[in-house]
Amino acid sequence: MSRSVVQTDQAPAAIGPYSQAIRAGNTVYLSGQIPLQPDTMALVTGDRQAEVEQVFSNLQAVCTAAGGSLAHIVKLNIFLTDLSDFNLVNECMQRFFSEPFPARAAIGVAALPKGANVEMDAVMVLED
Repeated sequence: MSRSVVQTDQAPAAIGPYSQAIRAGNTVYLSGQIPLQPDTMALVTGDRQAEVEQVFSNLQAVCTAAGGSLAHIVKLNIFLTDLSDFNLVNECMQRFFSEPFPARAAIGVAALPKGANVEMDAVMVLED
């Protein structure tokens, strides 16, 4: 099975020893994205909707670099420091995804890198 690194300047650079994504065959494993702006690496803060939208935009950029789109995501993991943002994430997700929606988990966590309020990672499967 072939394995390759996916990297794009359209998403934030990795802030540790990891890749933005790894493609293994037709499956792409996307690393967690927080609401960092790719050009400045500054964290979007103060507006939870803007934070969630930035995370989805970052995921989309990595999907595109891997040859897919958000529509190819089959599993999405959402990490929230405040589970009261659950409904907001659902509303934003409906603007970025259409049916069939990916399988998903939403998990409350104590803290995230750089003080972010939301992080998401995903698994994407590409067509042959």
